[in-house]
Amino acid sequence: MLNLPPRAGIRLDGAQWSNLHTFAAAARHLSFARAAVELCLSASAVSHRIARLERALGTRLFLRLTRSLRLSEDGARIYQAWLAGQAQLEAALNPQEEAEPAGAVALYARPSLAQCWLAPRLADFAARHPRIALDIRSGNEMVDFRSWNIDLALYYSAGEFPGLDAQRLMDEQVAPVCSPEYADRHGLRDNPAALAACLLLHDAQAWERAAHDAEWREWARRHCVALPARGISFDRSELCAQAAAHHAGVALGRRRLVQALLDRGELMLPLGPFQPLGPQAYYLVRPPQAPSPRVRAVMDWLRACAAD
Repeated sequence: MLNLPPRAGIRLDGAQWSNLHTFAAAARHLSFARAAVELCLSASAVSHRIARLERALGTRLFLRLTRSLRLSEDGARIYQAWLAGQAQLEAALNPQEEAEPAGAVALYARPSLAQCWLAPRLADFAARHPRIALDIRSGNEMVDFRSWNIDLALYYSAGEFPGLDAQRLMDEQVAPVCSPEYADRHGLRDNPAALAACLLLHDAQAWERAAHDAEWREWARRHCVALPARGISFDRSELCAQAAAHHAGVALGRRRLVQALLDRGELMLPLGPFQPLGPQAYYLVRPPQAPSPRVRAVMDWLRACAAD
């Protein structure tokens, strides 16, 4: 039989697929006898199956030498195609996530959290997930995930998110903070009554539908302290902290947002340590459908950061 390329337009029926399986075993072992043992056939049956396949394909698959068996050029090409098809079939039967998730993920966060907590950690994310492009947006609104094309959102909230998947990411504690100079000027150290003569700095949008002084009022109620009427309101918590660091007044600082200023000595805790304020916490929120691998990678990273 001439060693010619296989005939064009060949279709393999069930019997020839079985013969092709026999050919693959013989090609793997380069031995009809060892292929026969693997397939529980006789060596003669293996030889006959391969001969029938060669006739159907119109080409010689093996070079039958005196003491050995070698694949012909066409046989080697067909065997490699068999191996590639087998690998693709196994991958389809055993789907696995991409080892390195890739693509864009839109993450929405309240401005204070984005600046004070998220931004300092982004170098770590970039190193861990170089193929994920984070698109970080910030604002005080509750987003419409579909129309805004947002994958994930970070909120400071009491945890009411109807129709969405929400996970409590991390807790928060609060305490009055001011500069050491301001505390000394107003005799504020360990003296809650001195707050009456201070200027309060308010986060007017501490959480959804909160009153402009909601945080301070809740803290004063828990500590039985009278608050002064004077104050300045901001729409971001970190602006309250920055104003306090520049001696403008006393802010109600959130530990996760002001710890760096405390570590640098720009702020202090004149009235005692951080304590929980209420049901508010940081939540990781997303649409209810199953997240993509890249969104899951961002979620896992955020949870790891929160636990650190």
